[in-house]
Amino acid sequence: MTAVQPARPHTAAGRLPRVPFPVVDEVDRHCAQDAEPSTVHIEVHLPGRVEEDRLRAAFTASLARHPRALMRERPRGRFARRYEWELTEGPDRDPVTFRPAAPGALDRARADSLGSAPPLTLSPPLRVDVVEEPGREGCVLVFTVHHTALDGPACLRLAATAAEIYSGRSVPPPPAPARPASAPPPRSTGPAALARPARVAAGSTPGTVPGNAQLLAELPVPRRESGAPYTVNDQLMVATALTVADWNRQRGAGERPLRITMPVDDRTRGPRMPIGNGTRLVEVGFGAAEVASGADIPALLRLTAERTRALKAEPRPQLGRSAALLTTPLLPVATRAAYTRGLRVLAGPWTSTTLLSNVGRVPYPLDFGEAGRSRALWMSAPARLPRGLTFTTASTDGRLHLALRWSRTLLSDEDGGALLALFTRHLAATSSEAP
Repeated sequence: MTAVQPARPHTAAGRLPRVPFPVVDEVDRHCAQDAEPSTVHIEVHLPGRVEEDRLRAAFTASLARHPRALMRERPRGRFARRYEWELTEGPDRDPVTFRPAAPGALDRARADSLGSAPPLTLSPPLRVDVVEEPGREGCVLVFTVHHTALDGPACLRLAATAAEIYSGRSVPPPPAPARPASAPPPRSTGPAALARPARVAAGSTPGTVPGNAQLLAELPVPRRESGAPYTVNDQLMVATALTVADWNRQRGAGERPLRITMPVDDRTRGPRMPIGNGTRLVEVGFGAAEVASGADIPALLRLTAERTRALKAEPRPQLGRSAALLTTPLLPVATRAAYTRGLRVLAGPWTSTTLLSNVGRVPYPLDFGEAGRSRALWMSAPARLPRGLTFTTASTDGRLHLALRWSRTLLSDEDGGALLALFTRHLAATSSEAP
């Protein structure tokens, strides 16, 4: 299930086609704030250097093949009942920028990706910074995506098409993610949905300047025994739950159940993949006793697998039924925006504890010809309060690439390092090779 729509042909009068904002886009647009921009950060590491004109041409052609990405927010009147995307014939500006090669260029590109979202008023709502540094082999493609318009998997599809055009090599379409047709109810559904979940405890020295920070790490993919009833995603989920529970205990926070948001993507990943925000969000619950110190890891893995299988198989609107009702265009969009922002504040204590977004094995080779295939890929999801902390993972060549992203007003850089150490330890404990 996705909420995106294909591009439409021009009208007879020559007016650009319009697409009403789907539910996910509208809610994100309502809650936009300059202090913590809603950006998806992606970086693709290549062993060689790309040619400027050739890369620009490849991305222009990729956007032409996926015209749903060529969108900008249409100006609206005071009493308009919908936000609308206007689908453009081509980019309003070149999304590709080659930064001057200089020491620290990658750190600056990363900071810009977290701190500044591409404008929704210009098509497409993404940018690609090509970064090289003196004395460093290869280059890095840093993508900044406005999450009101696109999610990470959709941007990866655009990058994969650009790589195919750049290299001149066609790639067979990858299979869609496997999903169970149905699943029996789990033995335990976790804590009650109405129970207030734990919040991530504040660090010892959080900052006063709002915004996001992140820490990128490369870890081994945890091992599983042949025929294990759980997946790597379940191992990541358990490691995330134990990390947050451990973190909160160390800071004297009261024990509460955890709820972890997990995006589920059922879209095909081939050239016809719908572009936009196409994932649906589900919440995996953990009781306080289940993630207590000394938890039974094998039992927790099996229980988590039951819950995630059931959640993936259950049909559900992208953001739940309440969000679908909230975005019904009965009132002007400005009025709905005020209601949505107010409800978001009121619902803050019941928001999920954190988010784990696992892309899994990157489904595309991202082969840029003479520049080589991607040897590492990181992606990070927004970490706005009240969650204030997200975990995003992807794997390439048997290595797990983790992005830990947090709100600066909740955690410091030192806190981020401590959380990474906890996650690394708990993930290793889920491996079949763990002692």
